[in-house]
Amino acid sequence: MRVPNRLSITLHGLTGLCLMTSAFAVEDPAAPAANGVGINGRSARDASIKTQKDARAITLKIPAPRGQIVDREGEPFAQNVVAYQVGLQFKQFPENPDRAFIVNWGRTRIEQLRPVFKSLATPTDDELYNHYKDRRWLPLLISEQIDPQTARLLQPKLGSDLILHPVYRRYYNDGGLASHVLGYVGSVGKLPTGPINFNEPMWEEIEGRAGLEKLYNRQLTGVPGTKRLQFDENGKMLLEEETQRPRPGGTVVTTLNLRWQKLAEKVLKEGAKRGAFVVIDVITGEVLVMASRPTFDPTVMIGINAPDFKALTEDPSRPLYSRAYQSEYPPASSFKPIVALAALNAGVVTEDSVIYCPAAISIGDHVFNNWNKNPEGDLDVKRALARSCNPWFYQVGIKVGPTAFLGVASRLGYGQKTGLPLIGEATGLVPTNEWMLKYEKRRIKDGDTANMSIGQGVLLATPLQVAQAMAGIAHGGALPKLHLVKQVQDEMGRVIEATKPERRNWLGLEPDAVDVVRRGMSDVVNSDYGTARSAALSFTELCGKTGTAQWGPPSKNQRLAWFAGFLPRDNPRYAFAVLYEGRPGEKVSGGRMSAPMVKAFFEPLKDEIKDVIAPPPKAVLIVPESDEVEPAKAVPVDESDLAPIEPQEGVLKAVPVEPLEQGERPTPLPAPVRESEPPSAEENAQPPKALPVEETDEGP
Repeated sequence: MRVPNRLSITLHGLTGLCLMTSAFAVEDPAAPAANGVGINGRSARDASIKTQKDARAITLKIPAPRGQIVDREGEPFAQNVVAYQVGLQFKQFPENPDRAFIVNWGRTRIEQLRPVFKSLATPTDDELYNHYKDRRWLPLLISEQIDPQTARLLQPKLGSDLILHPVYRRYYNDGGLASHVLGYVGSVGKLPTGPINFNEPMWEEIEGRAGLEKLYNRQLTGVPGTKRLQFDENGKMLLEEETQRPRPGGTVVTTLNLRWQKLAEKVLKEGAKRGAFVVIDVITGEVLVMASRPTFDPTVMIGINAPDFKALTEDPSRPLYSRAYQSEYPPASSFKPIVALAALNAGVVTEDSVIYCPAAISIGDHVFNNWNKNPEGDLDVKRALARSCNPWFYQVGIKVGPTAFLGVASRLGYGQKTGLPLIGEATGLVPTNEWMLKYEKRRIKDGDTANMSIGQGVLLATPLQVAQAMAGIAHGGALPKLHLVKQVQDEMGRVIEATKPERRNWLGLEPDAVDVVRRGMSDVVNSDYGTARSAALSFTELCGKTGTAQWGPPSKNQRLAWFAGFLPRDNPRYAFAVLYEGRPGEKVSGGRMSAPMVKAFFEPLKDEIKDVIAPPPKAVLIVPESDEVEPAKAVPVDESDLAPIEPQEGVLKAVPVEPLEQGERPTPLPAPVRESEPPSAEENAQPPKALPVEETDEGP
């Protein structure tokens, strides 16, 4: 796809403005020529025999416009806009003024503006004097960046010695949609002081500091231009010439859908104080939504001071931390479909097998309860998923064994980074006996297996990993490789990098096993006895699994609520995971907290999604018009008509093949190429971040 280069369009109007010498006010239309004919009737080629103390030839760097980050449809997440800074422009005093005069001259003009523009800096006496001594040809910037509307209101009040200096400012849509994914930028460094250097920047340059802004900093950074200024012996400008135009940076086209991201963040804001929401395209592996709450506005990170940054980093809600991919949680009952898949795939249970589910079972000296502490009776696998019956999964998990279901979990992406361009992505944890021996000083026991079979204990995953696993179950045959960046374009809109749908690895699951689990997950939402009836959609059959987990130290009494799944049941297209992070002491459940958020997200998109998931139209048989259509009649066939027919001339005949000699073997076909095995859980193992706990008594 080719995304319209909105950056170039936006900055076209800025070019003529920003490339003026900063000594000109915003409304000054003067644009000096490049033919040597200067300003005020003087020429840059005029000679002088006077001592030219105030004459200068200055070459400055014009920072290049930073490239855009856009969504899959070309709508901008991050781009550049025009901004301004107030600058003090010293005059060229005819005599050598003393230090006190210069300081007083500058401070008087700053203080005259302060009543109408309070956010002015207060330069020290040394800063005022040294700027006049070394840099009086250029303005001394004394304010933060302000928007064009504020600049227009301020400009008539500036007077002749204060100017508005135009710059580029990074702008993020809606105060920072997908801010954890996009990241933010920061200043490369303060503007120089002292004597003016060759090719120093006209304003502070920026660079990526986090997220895609940092990972794609090279592609987003353009090529700077240059500008030459020349002043006569009286400090009057003779020449202003752009010797090289800056080239904007490239465009990073993400797989995110800006409209969907905006809706997901709105739903998450209304439904949870802290949580995450991820949506993935099952067919392409493209991440369409990646939301985390609380969030932050990346615009405020540009030029943020140390105290404000410290306050953000020490905020208990951790707004700079993405819960979607940096935080690890017990997956709780959202893990149960994986245990069911492993058991069906291994033949430990069948679709019709029933297992009795008491209110609790004893394993060793521990009692493992059902979530509602009630017996459920004889259940098959589909009803066990719909009811989220813990004792069913305790027994089946132990019978199939941890190696089997943890192996399926690994093939579905648990315990491994997704490979997306994300900074600080967590690995999660799928334990092995070796890991248990190292950190727990024992092998995996039946109690551990029972705990992990309901997604508790040392098992950990990010919401992104849970959504990825659901995409694998939805696909059935393979785990799609996830993508976050669709393509990268240069400043002309030409594609220089692009991704395509890929398979990460085969799942090795029987189609019948996948189908049974899908139907069980459909019952979770669409049956009268399911735990997520609040997520049912009006336009398609949604499949899902709720989950409620204890999280963190027991003293905090903190719980999580999950709802993860896909839609529709047949030929699934979208997979999702929603996490609700409860407050200490808050009673939560996936059916009450997370499932309604999924409905609130997908239901407003029903017309758009219905078009995507609709089956392809069938070919229409066109019957020629006639007055009367006679029914077809059977035609008797003579046996002689069944004799072999000799091919006519011009008709291709089969080519005779020589028989193999005795003992000769046919040439074998090339051996199939095996997919590389995913990294083992042992290789990715790390100490857990959640304590092993028993299943909560809250609903799944």
